[in-house]
Order: sequence, then structure tokens, then C-alpha cells
Amino acid sequence: MNKDHVEAIHLIADLGLRLRSIASSNIDVSVHPPFTDLRSVEGIIGAESLPVFLGAQHCSAHEHGAYTGEVSVEMLRRLSVSHVIIGHSERRQIYAMSDADVAATTVAVHGGGMIPIICVGETQEEHEDGVTKEVLAHQVNSALTGIAAGSEERTVLAYEPIWAIGTGLAASGDDAQEVCSYLRSLLKDARGEVADEMRILYGGSAKPENTLDYVAQPDIDGLLVGGASLEGESFAAMIEAVATCYGSSAT
Repeated sequence: MNKDHVEAIHLIADLGLRLRSIASSNIDVSVHPPFTDLRSVEGIIGAESLPVFLGAQHCSAHEHGAYTGEVSVEMLRRLSVSHVIIGHSERRQIYAMSDADVAATTVAVHGGGMIPIICVGETQEEHEDGVTKEVLAHQVNSALTGIAAGSEERTVLAYEPIWAIGTGLAASGDDAQEVCSYLRSLLKDARGEVADEMRILYGGSAKPENTLDYVAQPDIDGLLVGGASLEGESFAAMIEAVATCYGSSAT
């Protein structure tokens, strides 16, 4: 919960200026401001023709009705939102968002023609107990029930170890690769080779200094950036590093 609509305008404008000198056409960049900022950010993106997609941090699985405080997929679609984060660890932990809720929301997001970014990850306790794979398998297999055949290419999976979010305790590149490789194997077991079309991101204290440690890994296709995206300079530096790493053949 960062940046009011005025602050968001300044941030996206600053990012836009920095992106002018970065060859980022070979990668996809999305920004996910709070609901109250979406209209303002949409206006800047459109007016400046910025090479970024507009995303939301959450949405309801319901189309309409008595769900006070919720925002539907259709409401977001009318604001040109194209990507939605689903099941972020804070939604799971603080607001008790269940695996079933994640699957249902994924169905709604796909139904609205948007791309879901589905978050999975283990807690510090689960990490220390050595049950990371078991936890992730349950989360991924549940999420897959909300992904129709043929929708894999328009689905993103984000590994966010909860113990690394906002703590500065980032997983090493090798450790993140090991987990993301396991996630890829889960997807292949369930969907076959089409799983290669699903992008897997790493999120957890990612910053300019460690960006290349992650994106150079074979099973990490990008980053879900938290605190480092709140400043145009650091976010742009990460975008430039990713674009340079992936080269002109990346998508």
C-alpha cells in the first residue's frame, strides 16, 4: 500500500523518462499501482505512449454483487488493465485468500481477457522445515484447476518466498533457480510441453544489484519487483538489466 495518485503520477512519469534511453522492446514491463491510482497512471501511459502494461494488485473472482470493497475484472478492464496479481502472500496471509480463491480469481481474470500473475511461495517456518516443495506443489496444482487448456501462454507464475519479501533476505540466484526449475517440472507434469509457454518470475527482495543473478537463470523468465519499483531510478535500472540480459530474441 504505497503511493497516492499524485505520487503515482510522478513515479510513472519519471519511469517513462528513464525508459526513453533503454531498449526494452524485447521484454514486457507491467506496473501495478493501487486501485485509486489506476486511472491516473493509465492516463500517463496513454498520453506518453509508454512501453509498459497497466496491472492491478488484486481483483474479485465475482462479476458483480454485494461484495463491498471489492473490484471486479470488468471494472479493471474498462481502465485498460491487462495484468492482475493473484494470491500475493500478503493477500493469502492477511486476508485469508485460499488456494481455491486463487483458482477462482484466475478463471475470472482469464475470462476478462487479462493475464494473471499467480503468486506461490513458502513461509520462513516451512522453508526451515524443508517442506518448500510440498507447499509449492499444493499451491501450483490448485492454481492449475483455474487455468483452462490453451490458456497457459497467457498465464504467469511468480515464486515469492515469503521469508524474503521486504526482509532483505533474498534467495540466491542458484536457490531461486532450483525452486523455479521444480515449478517448471510441476507444470510439465500437469500440462506437458505447453508448460514451457508459461513464464515463471522470481519475487523477493529483488533489486538492481541482484537482478542479473536471477534473470540469467534458465528457468527464471523475469522478476516480480516490490520495494525497488517504488523509485524510478532503481526500477529502470532493473528493466535495463533484464532487457540487456535477454537480448533482442527475448519475449
